[in-house]
Amino acid sequence: MSAITSSVFPEHTLETAPAAARSAMETVAKKSGYLPSAVARLATSPQLLDGFLKISAIFESATLDPLSREVVIMTIATRNECHICVAMHTAKLTALGADGELIAALRDVRAPALADERLEAVRQFTLDVLATAGAVDDASLANFQAHGYTPQNALEVVLGIGAYTMSTLANRLTGAPVDAQMASFA
Repeated sequence: MSAITSSVFPEHTLETAPAAARSAMETVAKKSGYLPSAVARLATSPQLLDGFLKISAIFESATLDPLSREVVIMTIATRNECHICVAMHTAKLTALGADGELIAALRDVRAPALADERLEAVRQFTLDVLATAGAVDDASLANFQAHGYTPQNALEVVLGIGAYTMSTLANRLTGAPVDAQMASFA
């Protein structure tokens, strides 16, 4: 991280953060057991921090199953080269009981396909939405639905893309490091 990045995006504490960010920071710290560096830096913009936390919570309540949501997130995280999101969501996949082969394939942007066809369908659909700015062709949508996903799920993929594009770009912009608590998943 450059000296400019660290001075522009300091790692706020509850005492140094803008007042509007403190409640969100406290909530994350209680839930996580520590204050993640990314959150401490995103606190520079209370609106961005609040927006990301709200939209990611909404995505977590989507009808997409947890593994499918994590596939969307890891697809965005690896595509946007967000080392923090890759580490955090590797930890989440591990907690969900995902096998090591799936996690390794999701972390490798060059992986040709996931072994699980259903999860590969959501990964490919996510990539198609990104590549076409949402104007996926009928075949892409049909393939997604052929694997048990619904039109609602298709829109939830867009929700996940929005949430985690915000997060990955902000994390990269602020130069936030991977926290010690996530280092083993980096």
